Amino acid sequence: MKYFIIIFLSIFLISSSEASKKNKAYFAGGCFWCVEESFEKLSGVEEVISGYSGGITENPTYKEVTYGNTGHFEVVEIIYDKKIISYEDLLKNFWINIDPFDAYGQFCDKGYSYRSVAFYQTDKEKNLIERDIKNLEKKFNKKVVTYSRQFKKFYKAEARHQNFYKVYFENYLKYKKACQREEILKEIWNK
Repeated sequence: MKYFIIIFLSIFLISSSEASKKNKAYFAGGCFWCVEESFEKLSGVEEVISGYSGGITENPTYKEVTYGNTGHFEVVEIIYDKKIISYEDLLKNFWINIDPFDAYGQFCDKGYSYRSVAFYQTDKEKNLIERDIKNLEKKFNKKVVTYSRQFKKFYKAEARHQNFYKVYFENYLKYKKACQREEILKEIWNK
């Protein structure tokens, strides 16, 4: 009986652990405020967190990422329910919310930390990204400069960057309009 209880508890703990694991995806598309907004609107997305990834500096700050040499990008961590939305659907949303042909950043934000990146955690995700890049290059007859990178570690950005588009709504709209993000996206994707 003792062994039965141990086995039962082990199975229960393993299945509880699996159930509590969240599905996460990571994308960089220029200003993380705008990327955060685009993903939070999707059904099945539970939370979007702004942060940094792809570089070498541990626990970087916004100033270090933007003005330093950390190797990091402004990234969002997307926590999602894969029963409602797939990684492939998240990837589709990513593409239509960036300019995949801009090698210098995104919209009015220029510099390495503002480059676009699709991070993968599995071979399946990597293959989906590579497939999409090939399809986009064929469709537009242009080279896609968005990076495809293996995900390693995510660092959450400072509190003032979380939900910026909600908390500082008017300032966010002014910034977004000044960058002409929506106009450029319409031009590229015919939205």
